[in-house]
Amino acid sequence: MARQSVSPAELRSAVNAVGDWLRDDTVAAPARTELAAAVRTTARTLAASAPGHSVEVRVPPFVAVQCIEGPRHTRGTPPNVVETDPRTWLLLATGLLEFAAALDSGALTASGSRAGEVAHWLPIARAED
Repeated sequence: MARQSVSPAELRSAVNAVGDWLRDDTVAAPARTELAAAVRTTARTLAASAPGHSVEVRVPPFVAVQCIEGPRHTRGTPPNVVETDPRTWLLLATGLLEFAAALDSGALTASGSRAGEVAHWLPIARAED
C-alpha cells in the first residue's frame, strides 16, 4: 500500500476537532468520523515521519501503520507491535500523555525489542487551545 501523505493543515484540523475531548474526558466524545480522521491522520503522519517497516502501530478499529527503518515484515504477526485504543493514541500523538506512562498503566502494549522506538517520534502534533 502506498503511503498516504497528510498535509499539515489536514493534521491540524483533525487534531483540533478532538482537542477539547482529549484535554477533558468529561467533554462529550467526538463523532466517530472526527475520531477516525484524527487517529488516521496522526498515524499516517507518524508513518511518513518515521518511514520503514520494523514496527507496526495499531489503533483498532481505525488504522494500522508500519514505521521505523529496519527489516521489513511481511507475514503473520510482526515482531514489533505497538497497540492502543483511539483516545490513548491521540493523547500520545498530541503530547498529552507520555509513552512510558501509557505503557505502565496498561493503556498501551508494546511488544518486541524495537516497539519502544515509537516514543522517539511522539508527539506528532499538538492540539490548539
